[in-house]
Amino acid sequence: MSLQFIGIDPNTGDGESPTVWVDQEKNELVLQGWMPGPDLEAECAAFEVPGHAKGIPDHEAVIRIPARMVPMIREACDALERPHVA
Repeated sequence: MSLQFIGIDPNTGDGESPTVWVDQEKNELVLQGWMPGPDLEAECAAFEVPGHAKGIPDHEAVIRIPARMVPMIREACDALERPHVA
């Protein structure tokens, strides 16, 4: 995997580091965030979306990312849309 670091939460303190990367090879965003806590995870798992099974598959996770990181997520999206030179 070839990750491109985009940014880290500007309010990062000890032990907290929500981070945004881009995987150009897979054309994916890679996000590290806070665990949601049981209430939010249960709410997400119970949410019904047409064409989507209820629940969170074992190979997926719910994470929290602070809104102050939106500019980094936009930058990561832009990086994925630019032509990638190997």
